[in-house]
Amino acid sequence: MQAALENQLHLFDMFAAIWALMKSSMLRSAAWLFLIPAGAFSATNVVNLSHYDMMRPDFTTMKRQGIVGVIHEATYPPFVRDPKYLDRQMGALQAGLLWGAYHYANGSDPIRQADHFLSVVSSAWAQANPATRPSAGVLLVLDFEKNGHYPGGTMRADQAVAFVERIRSRTGVYPGIYSGEYHLNQVLNSSRVSPAQRETLRKCWLWVANYSKEPRATAPWSYWALWQYCGDGKCRLPRSTHPISIANIRKAELNIFRGSRSDLVDFWQRRAWDPAGGAPRKESERTIAER
Repeated sequence: MQAALENQLHLFDMFAAIWALMKSSMLRSAAWLFLIPAGAFSATNVVNLSHYDMMRPDFTTMKRQGIVGVIHEATYPPFVRDPKYLDRQMGALQAGLLWGAYHYANGSDPIRQADHFLSVVSSAWAQANPATRPSAGVLLVLDFEKNGHYPGGTMRADQAVAFVERIRSRTGVYPGIYSGEYHLNQVLNSSRVSPAQRETLRKCWLWVANYSKEPRATAPWSYWALWQYCGDGKCRLPRSTHPISIANIRKAELNIFRGSRSDLVDFWQRRAWDPAGGAPRKESERTIAER
């Protein structure tokens, strides 16, 4: 009996070692997934629009072609409401798409900009049919790029910090930060930006534009969550993997999310603001774009 017991213990040890090896292998595989270039496992799944897009978007066809969400300009300088925002919100929600809003920033008072942005988003959301409003609410974004379109100059890093903190204090969530990769590197690597300011901006998720190649990690972020690879049809990547048109928009602004379709829906759920009320959602620890 002693020999049989020793054999059983030996077999138990063997199975334990094999299970530990399998767990280690699975963890390595999961970790490797995060290092794979986005283009290897993602598809075009987010469209962004503004009043500069003059056509009436076919949101139903967009969804059929794989689009999950739309992020639309809501406000721009000097405190102007995008005239196409409300109508397109209604159309996108009716088609079953997730909805997001961005503010194109300038160098004026960032608190006033944030308050105006939230006012416009909240007002439009209140006019949507509750039956078509997704429970996620609205994904919020600060468009922190070089301002060559509107009056007021370009927003500074310290103003961006004030803007996102205002959004956080009023909604319970940090917005995303959108910008070109070059502009982010140029501005945020400046000695005029303090470590505390970088840390605040790092709490926002990153949406970065690069029409030539997949973006690198852009400090203070160690990853990007959303990549705009095409702007107004401008794209220097292969058309077979990076199309420049969607539905009836020939020269579109298209984006890839770093993760699967279900990851994107989860990301939207965790990061969005519900203007209709309710407690802010706790951010998921499993979300791919987690810090």
